[in-house]
Amino acid sequence: MPNRAYEPGVKLYSQLGYYEPGYRPADTDVLCCFRVTPQPGVPPEEAAAAVAAESSTGTWTVVWSDLLTDLERYRARCYRLEEVPGQENQYFAYVAYPLDLFEEGSLPNLTSSIVGNVFGFKAVRAFRLEEMRIPPVYAKTFQGPPHGIQVERDKLNKYGRPLLGCTIKPKLGLSAKNYGRMVYEALAGGLDFTKDDENINSQPFMRWRDRFLFVMEAVKKAEAETGEAKGHYLNVTAPTMEEIYERAEFARELGARIIMVDFLTVGFAAHASLSRWCRKNGVLLHLHRAMHAVIDRQKNHGIHWRVLAKWARLVGGDHVHNGTVVGKLEADRLSTIGVNDLLRENFIPANLTRGIFFDQDWASLPGMFPVASGGIHVWHMADLVTIFGDDAVLQFGGGTLGHPWGNRAGATANRVALEVMVQARNEGRNIIAESRQILEAATRWSPELRAAMDTWREVRFEFEAVDTLDTARAGD
Repeated sequence: MPNRAYEPGVKLYSQLGYYEPGYRPADTDVLCCFRVTPQPGVPPEEAAAAVAAESSTGTWTVVWSDLLTDLERYRARCYRLEEVPGQENQYFAYVAYPLDLFEEGSLPNLTSSIVGNVFGFKAVRAFRLEEMRIPPVYAKTFQGPPHGIQVERDKLNKYGRPLLGCTIKPKLGLSAKNYGRMVYEALAGGLDFTKDDENINSQPFMRWRDRFLFVMEAVKKAEAETGEAKGHYLNVTAPTMEEIYERAEFARELGARIIMVDFLTVGFAAHASLSRWCRKNGVLLHLHRAMHAVIDRQKNHGIHWRVLAKWARLVGGDHVHNGTVVGKLEADRLSTIGVNDLLRENFIPANLTRGIFFDQDWASLPGMFPVASGGIHVWHMADLVTIFGDDAVLQFGGGTLGHPWGNRAGATANRVALEVMVQARNEGRNIIAESRQILEAATRWSPELRAAMDTWREVRFEFEAVDTLDTARAGD
């Protein structure tokens, strides 16, 4: 006997009320926009209804226990369906989820519900969560960032410009003492932060406790010499939650201002626990998005980065990586600017030109610093300041450490380039059009910047982004 739920042309889920065009979502509903690619012969409204059903109260057949509950109250509904411009057999399906379907303050429950089984659904060839509206009443059940942008600036006493960071390279292989030397030189040269990379945990060549000790010695020495607050993102990612807490506690005892976790690979529950610990203990939290591109890079399947970024703010971090547009990592310019807004602002109106499908009201949840990181150098400074603004961390790795005169000179070149670009912007100059002149003028008193500009003059990463906005829809 054929499986009637998957037979081409059969309409099961839509007949059960999971497809309801014109339905008006409640203000408290969680709203999602999915990009759906149905299997050949499967009507788009049936595929969209199946998504709503399988992620709420439905299954592949009618069950008698449906009569024991109020399905009208608990079922999700696809209330709008439209073709994706320029894409064959792809549809934007808008689904409304009643708030009662979700446990308060639980990202594991939210994600298990909305992106659980449906991504393996046979009737759908490909499936992507493009956007999500988190209603204020649900957002308020989460802690959000442990501190937020304003509190971090007050802690550091740094205002009026982006913060500068650097990822220590090589990622792997340095001894703890040499790692600390790298940190000291970069911070003493003018950076605000240095950081561990995502895969520095506690390997045989550098156990975590040794790294923490040498790094914090370097941070304190740089602070004493410069008179500025400095920090290093000590990566506390570990095999178990108990070990994550142990590393975080030791970092706090050493006077660390900020720690770091790979928030996707440790899992949402571990991330939430550490975020709460950070607020309780007054420690800033940097989120590295290791593994994100496995989930978000393909245009027709997975979860868009803007949704993962919303989840990061919901559960809580003070920084999170957000590409660079001009660097070595995948990033669409308009989408990146849209995510910057979602991370920092309190209310973000729907703006299809930036990939934002729904109004998002964060109900006073603190904002996060977006972090620009990956293949950037001094020639990118005008673009970075324009794209990211002041409330961001501009994080150079090779663009600091690859300076021919060493880490300290590379950090000084970054700091000079940033400060002259911010000053020029504040004077009303067009820093994109005048970038070369602004930097060249600064080299008269900064030989470190001159050497950096000469080193990376021809280095560009001009590849077309894979995950771009659908231009026809973006222009609606």
